Formats: sequence, structure tokens, C-alpha cells
Amino acid sequence: MGRALLILGWLATAGLLSTGFLGFQVTPESGVGLHLLVALFSSLLILFSHSWIMFYLIGTGKAIKTAVTEHALDAEYAVRTIEFKNRSYPWLMLAMGVVMVTFIIGGGVATRVVPPWIHSLLFGAALLVQIRSLVLEGQVLLANDGLMREVDQAVGSG
Repeated sequence: MGRALLILGWLATAGLLSTGFLGFQVTPESGVGLHLLVALFSSLLILFSHSWIMFYLIGTGKAIKTAVTEHALDAEYAVRTIEFKNRSYPWLMLAMGVVMVTFIIGGGVATRVVPPWIHSLLFGAALLVQIRSLVLEGQVLLANDGLMREVDQAVGSG
């Protein structure tokens, strides 16, 4: 499940790159139609993938805490799940926030209320934060999968 969500995140990032490419092609004559459509789709996919990865970590953390309690396992297992969330959540929230602000400010650019350079700067920030978040998500999900295997082995041997 976590890997599928991570793949969605990378696909959303490809959409974000496409959005940027289309955005730099926009002229007063061409309009923003396709740019806006791809931006909306990519932004929603980014929000979806990061939100569900957060829920996934909550769910697996709960399952690990339950196993620790029911099988009297080392409490360190549960502590590690909290570390995964503390490590990843700030970046995931930042990525979602910057993507939302970039999308919203794009409306200001389309109505000529906001200068385009601000939207471009935000796009660059969104792209960098998104890539950093995905790399971090991959590391955390890999560690989380390893922890779940450890807990399964501890439950099976106990």
C-alpha cells in the first residue's frame, strides 16, 4: 500500500513538472486552460498521496502499538513509529502547503493581480519540497516496512 502511494506521489511530481512546462508556454493568446487543468489534477494527486501516506503511517503505527501491548513486546517498536511520523510529517505538510499556495497564487496571476515571477518562484519551491518529501517518504516507508516485519517475527516467535 505504501509503495503504491509513493508511486502516486512520483506520478504527481511528473504532473507538477508538466504543469511548470505548460505554465512557461502560456501567452495571452494561448490562455491557461491546459495549464490550469494539469495543475489542478497534479495538485490534488499530491495532496491525496501525502495525506494517505500520513494515514498509512498512523494505521501501521496503531497496529504495531497494539501488537506491542497484546504480546508484551519491547516498547521500542512503538517509539520507532512515532519517530517515522515526526521525521516525515513536517515535510509532507510543507509540500502540501506550498503546492496549495502555488495553485491559489496562480489564480492571482491569471487575473493579473499577482506578478508571474511570484508564481514561478513558488513553483520552484513546490517542486524542490515535493521531491525532498518523496525521497523522505521512501526512506520512512522502507523503514516502516522493516519494522512491521520485525514485529511480525517477534509476535511469531513469542
